[in-house]
Amino acid sequence: MEKKLEILRNDPWLEPYAEAITGRHEDVIRKMEELTAETGGSLSQFANAYKYFGLHREKNGEWIFREYAPNATQIWLIGTFTDWKDDERYSLSPIGGGVWEAHFPADFIRNGDLYKMRVEWESGSGERIPAYATRVVQDPDTHIFSAEVYAPEMPYKFKIKKFNPDTKPLLIYECHIGMAQEEEKVGTYEEFRTKTLPRIAADGYNAIQIMAIQEHPYYGSFGYHVSSFYAASSRFGTPDDLKRLIDDAHQRGIAVIMDIVHSHAVKNEVEGLGRLDGSHDLYFYGDWRREHPAWDSLCFDYGKNSVIHFLLSNCKFWLEEYKFDGFRFDGVTSMLYYNHGLGKAFGSYDDYYDGNEDINAIVYLSLANILIHEINPKAITIAEEMSGMPGLAVKFEEGGLGFDYRMAMGIPDYWIKMIKEKKDEDWHPTSIFWELTNRRADEKTISYCESHDQALVGDKTIIFRLIDKEMYWHMMADDTDGTVGRGMALHKMIRLVTLASINGGYLNFMGNEFGHPEWIDFPREGNGWSYKYARRQWDLVDREDLKYKYLNAFDNAMVELVSKHFNFQALPVEKLWEKDDDQVLAFRRGELIFVFNWSPVKSFSDYGFLAPAGEYEVVLDSDAAGFGGFGNIDDSIHHFTQPDPLYSPSGKGWLKLYLPARTAQVLRMVKNKPAGTRKTTKATKKETAAATKKTAARKKSEK
Repeated sequence: MEKKLEILRNDPWLEPYAEAITGRHEDVIRKMEELTAETGGSLSQFANAYKYFGLHREKNGEWIFREYAPNATQIWLIGTFTDWKDDERYSLSPIGGGVWEAHFPADFIRNGDLYKMRVEWESGSGERIPAYATRVVQDPDTHIFSAEVYAPEMPYKFKIKKFNPDTKPLLIYECHIGMAQEEEKVGTYEEFRTKTLPRIAADGYNAIQIMAIQEHPYYGSFGYHVSSFYAASSRFGTPDDLKRLIDDAHQRGIAVIMDIVHSHAVKNEVEGLGRLDGSHDLYFYGDWRREHPAWDSLCFDYGKNSVIHFLLSNCKFWLEEYKFDGFRFDGVTSMLYYNHGLGKAFGSYDDYYDGNEDINAIVYLSLANILIHEINPKAITIAEEMSGMPGLAVKFEEGGLGFDYRMAMGIPDYWIKMIKEKKDEDWHPTSIFWELTNRRADEKTISYCESHDQALVGDKTIIFRLIDKEMYWHMMADDTDGTVGRGMALHKMIRLVTLASINGGYLNFMGNEFGHPEWIDFPREGNGWSYKYARRQWDLVDREDLKYKYLNAFDNAMVELVSKHFNFQALPVEKLWEKDDDQVLAFRRGELIFVFNWSPVKSFSDYGFLAPAGEYEVVLDSDAAGFGGFGNIDDSIHHFTQPDPLYSPSGKGWLKLYLPARTAQVLRMVKNKPAGTRKTTKATKKETAAATKKTAARKKSEK
């Protein structure tokens, strides 16, 4: 009798689909055996296409170039070394298996030369950029893209040869190199390294997730219409600049995750892979599946070994050549299903096993995870996936696809829905807690309030949804505008409750930690090719006279709090209290208790709930003056649980707190006290009295 996969043992509801799940698992094993038949079972040894194809300088100084183009009848390298004309000295020869090859003397090609292929096929010809080009540049005047020879005399050497990411917990700062500077322009790797990276380190995040690394013709695509999969975008600088950035991040203890796009490719034929050798199906499906109906792009044929070779080698290339610490795979939902997950609700398990799955893609993603972790067992893989397919972030050997994490994409949608559709008095703790903790027990997630998706033009960031136009007029530090006060209070609470409930990691998009206003809009014809909204206004958080500093200070404090508790993400989330009438939520993780009063109007004195008996101190208070709050709580006061004969045998007592309206606080157990007496009753009454005037003033300003 075959041993049942662990994913099936952990979830009995998957039993009706055991045949499909086991079948996929076996498909991966068969494909891996097929691909590694000549490499001793090593997928890493198989994934070396980039070392074979493309342009390489040999030890004797000569050059060798290879390209996979089975439909071609003739290929030449053309470039600055041929005055962009065909030259028989630069022609390639077929060597079998669809591979074309040429050897060149050392002086035939030099560092900095621009080049392309001119490919002929039976029905036509065209200029093409090699599929494995590692450097592609755009002419500033003609806007034409060409491959560039990049062979510096003194290539960058990494100072950190091996880096182990801190994932306990993983705290990700999502960023974009080009829009990371204040000036209205395209930022560079070097500017990011010297100006932005220190900010991220100071903010306490232990990982950056960089978008738009793979070369893409259209800057406004946010990097999601890739043309050259092996080339780091030259609009930000040189390959060595990127390597230096990654090395610097590692020296600061920051992991570097790449936003990798293997879900589709740009349609462009001259710049991309669209018809590299004249055929339509070299890398992509040749039938109705070829074009993505929503993204105006091309879909890879994951059933072809040559495509798997190209994509797996791409994963290895970025890990080994640039020392990235892992990948966030974009558009995984689109890969998993023939209909790309479009127009489907995924309301039951039946929807994941109804014959709409692209098994080839599932096999590829499983192989990619196996390969990545074979190369670097500490590597991080994250799936951007919205359908909720079971097993996505379960180890392959247990029956899953092998991702380390999946993006909790329902959480930001939930917050947007709450802000747009619910009155403040209808923000119910039961709903909030359920949404943030409703996940598969065997899969780790990356929780987030907003990524770049929520900041794009046509959408709004959380802070802008909360405050809107008032941000333009009432963000001075001494301004008491009620709309701004409400927005800042909820912004802090939303972020804290999302971070506090993680079971894997937390993500923040660049600038949102301090409530960056407005939206992201890359230069395009519709906005006059403006960079006004494709940048980050760091001066806002640096100015002492503005409130942005308060939001940033709170983000720093909550990140630091969680960081100090090793393996925080693995601590059980124990709900202590939720009462929708009061809008109060309290839950415990280890020695920390998180308490939220979502009510816009009701403050509570001596609000009690059961907690482990003992002494507690306040370690974070969203209402503190340093975070732009009213300072209603005296954080120096320690709180003692009150014994209750009914609950004392179980080690619990009543923890009674002053909970101002629309605030959150975190308490840390100082020491266990099974029968403590609360020494702070007078102090709490004093707090309540002092806060009454402030609360009245706030309500008046909000009116």
